[in-house]
Amino acid sequence: MTSAAQNTAKAWPAAVEDQTLQIRIDLAAAYRLIHRLGLDDSIYTHISARLPGRQDRFLINPYGLRFEEVTASNLVTVDLDGNVIDDPMGLGINPAGFTIHSAIHAARHDAICVLHTHTVAGIAVASQKRGLLPLNQWSLQFTDCLAYHDYEGIALDLDERSRLVADLGDKFVMVLRNHGMLTCGRSVAEAFKLMHNLERSCRAQLAVQSSGAEIIELSAAVARKTAGQYASFYDAIETNGVPDSEWAAFKRMLERTDPDFAN
Repeated sequence: MTSAAQNTAKAWPAAVEDQTLQIRIDLAAAYRLIHRLGLDDSIYTHISARLPGRQDRFLINPYGLRFEEVTASNLVTVDLDGNVIDDPMGLGINPAGFTIHSAIHAARHDAICVLHTHTVAGIAVASQKRGLLPLNQWSLQFTDCLAYHDYEGIALDLDERSRLVADLGDKFVMVLRNHGMLTCGRSVAEAFKLMHNLERSCRAQLAVQSSGAEIIELSAAVARKTAGQYASFYDAIETNGVPDSEWAAFKRMLERTDPDFAN
C-alpha cells in the first residue's frame, strides 16, 4: 500500500466518526425542535437518520422518552431487520416507527433522514380528500412533489412497507392519509425544514378554510415556478455546499434553551 493510500485508510475511520457524531447531534436537535414547535405527540412519532458509511443501520429515538429528553448519546442504533445494535437506555424502539423508517431507509439511499409527525393540523389536512392545497407560498413548494399513502391501521404489519415505499416513489414528502405527515431529507436539516414548512402549510390551509373568505386560486404555472425556486434553494445547500443559515440559527436557539441536546 502506498503512503497516500495508507493515509487515506487512516483518515477514513476518523472521518466517519466525525460524521457520525454530527448526525447524532443534528438528529437530537431535530427531536428538540419538533418538541419546541409543538409538533410532537407524547412519546410517539419518530425521526431517524442513517449512519454514515452504512446503508443498513440507522438511529432512532428510545421508546418511552419524550422528544425533549432525546440527546445525541441516548439514540438507539437499529438495523434494517429490526435488530437493536446499541441501546444506551435499554428502552428499545417503537415497532410502528421501525416499520415506517426501515422501509424508507432500505429503499431510498438518498433519504438520510426520515421525519414523521402526528399534529392536529397535519392530521386534519391528511383527512381531507384533496389533501394539501396550493394556497400559499409555503404550500407551493410541494407542487408535484407530494406523495400520498392510504391508511391501513397502526403501522405494525411489515408487509405494508412495500406499499408505503411504492407510494413514496422518488419524492421527499408524503401525506399519510388520516394519519399524519412524513418528510425525507438528504440531511437531518432538510427533513426538518420540509416538515416545518409542511406543518405551516397545513395550518394556513385550515385557517383560510375556516375563515369563510373567498380563496384566491393560484395558477399551475406560478405553483410550479415557486416549487422550482424552493428546489434550487435546497439543492444549493445539499449538493453545492452553500451554508445552511436557517439550520444554524435553529441550533443556536437550542444551544441557549436546550444545551444538553448535544450531550
